[in-house]
Amino acid sequence: MKRLPASTAAFADTKPHYELLDGLRGVAALTVICFHLFESFATSHIDQRINHGYLAVDFFFILSGFVIGYAYDDRWGKSLSIKSFFKRRLIRLHPMVVFGAIVGASVCLIPDFAVEGYINWSRLPLGMLLLATAMNALMIPMTPGFEFRGFAEMYPLNGPTWSLFFEYIGNILYALFIRRFSTVLLAVWTGIFACGLAVFAIHGPGDLCYGFSLDGINFLGGMLRLLFAFSAGLLLSRLFLKSEKSGRKNLRGAFWWCSLAVVVLLAMPRIGGAEHLWKNGVYDTLCAVAFFPLIVWTAAAGKITDRFTAGICKFLGDISYPVYIVHYPFIYIYLAWVRNGNLTFRESLPGAAAVVAGSVVLAYLALKLYDEPVRRRLSQWSPAKKH
Repeated sequence: MKRLPASTAAFADTKPHYELLDGLRGVAALTVICFHLFESFATSHIDQRINHGYLAVDFFFILSGFVIGYAYDDRWGKSLSIKSFFKRRLIRLHPMVVFGAIVGASVCLIPDFAVEGYINWSRLPLGMLLLATAMNALMIPMTPGFEFRGFAEMYPLNGPTWSLFFEYIGNILYALFIRRFSTVLLAVWTGIFACGLAVFAIHGPGDLCYGFSLDGINFLGGMLRLLFAFSAGLLLSRLFLKSEKSGRKNLRGAFWWCSLAVVVLLAMPRIGGAEHLWKNGVYDTLCAVAFFPLIVWTAAAGKITDRFTAGICKFLGDISYPVYIVHYPFIYIYLAWVRNGNLTFRESLPGAAAVVAGSVVLAYLALKLYDEPVRRRLSQWSPAKKH
């Protein structure tokens, strides 16, 4: 299979890179921004537009498992130790976690933008703001009893950080245990959590929009989402590499077809309504267990044949993680503006466009002026490098 060379950054690895998968990560990240924008107009999950945007997290976990399996599975005991693996992952992930905490804290300094009826977290005492910033930057989750915005979030300064909390757990479990599994055992392990995920979604709340809090149902939902999707990505990487060695052909146009599939699946309206929650649980399960793994497999087998697609994938891949981390504090401001002004989406469209464009611009600037230089410096100081 022909793959484009990895990034030329100083901390880049020598292995070939799945640029097409990076591009899909960017497509999903931009869809998440739109999903969060429409939360401002929803009264519940039932009437939320771009209704299944929360499933992007499951897609991210599968991608992460696939890439980590590809990058590291054959290195243990050779050039990679548990210590060096953790250093590599911290260098890759944590600088933007710190940056996202600072962006979230900065939003708190905007006076009186909070939504009427919500906790006015723009008037937090300085000591509490500093504590929350430090906890977010160190990935220390807040407990449900420590209300900050009124939603019992782990990371109220920057909500999406919760998925990084579970990403870190996945990395720890991989390094200590899962990497040692045979392919058969990994398949059994993945199947067990696929069943658990299905039971949770279908016989429980009717969706997988859980994980953002440390309360019981959220932590359970988050762990099930992680343990299935991350493990499924690892399993896919092993199976795909075997199929590649047997001469599997490249699929042309895979990026565009897979991008369309991701957007359609995430934008699908709620299924079953409030009367039949289980129907939506079936849909969420099918996306997480069947459709997303199929998309990842198809994209991994894809072939980029033109410079335009290559450039799109490179750009989307570069901003995918930063834009996911930086966008949500601006959603807080947008929510307050929409709710306090009782605006329709059409009336707020310029603001929505500004949130998307501003998030992309800030993400790119953060990548080039902060994230890459910091990772480069840390890589020079440490033998760990980007996967």
